[in-house]
Amino acid sequence: MNAPSPTKNISKWMWLIAWLCLGALLVQYFNTKLANQYNPNQDLTQLSQGKSQSITLVQNRQAHYVVTGMINGQAMTFMLDTGATSTVIPAHLAQQLGLQQGYASWVSTANGNIEVYATMIKSLSLGPLTLYDLRAQINPYMKDDTILLGMNVLKQFKMVQQGNQLTLSFY
Repeated sequence: MNAPSPTKNISKWMWLIAWLCLGALLVQYFNTKLANQYNPNQDLTQLSQGKSQSITLVQNRQAHYVVTGMINGQAMTFMLDTGATSTVIPAHLAQQLGLQQGYASWVSTANGNIEVYATMIKSLSLGPLTLYDLRAQINPYMKDDTILLGMNVLKQFKMVQQGNQLTLSFY
C-alpha cells in the first residue's frame, strides 16, 4: 500500500488555509459593506464643508439619517429621530459612557409606555457641531448600539433636506 507523500499532505493543508483566508476576507468585505450601508456617514471629516459649522448627511438604504458622532469624547452611532422629544441612549451604552442614571419617568413610545431614566450629557459632537450640557434619557429596553438623536438636539440646528441629503448647521 502506498502512503501519501508529505508533499501531497502539505498541499492539502495549504489549499485548506487558502480557502479559510479567502472566506475570512469575504466576511470582512461584506461586514464592512453592510456597515457602510447602515451608516454611510461614519467619517464626519468628509461630511464637513470646509471650515463652516455644518455637515451634510446622506440617507442610508432605509432612508434614515445615521451618523457617527461623539458623546463625552467617545464615538457613538446616532440615528436622527424627529419623532423623539429627547435624545435616548440604550442603558448598556449609557453605562459604557459613564452616564449617571437619574430620576425615573414614564414615556410613550411606538411600542407602548415604558420607564426611562434622566441623564445629562456633557458634550455631544457631530463633526464640527458641538453642543454642551444636554438632557437625555436612558432606555433600559433598547438593545442595539444606536442612540436616537431627538428634537432636544435637532431643534438647535438649521436642517435643510435636498434629495437624499440633509445639511445640519447652527442658526
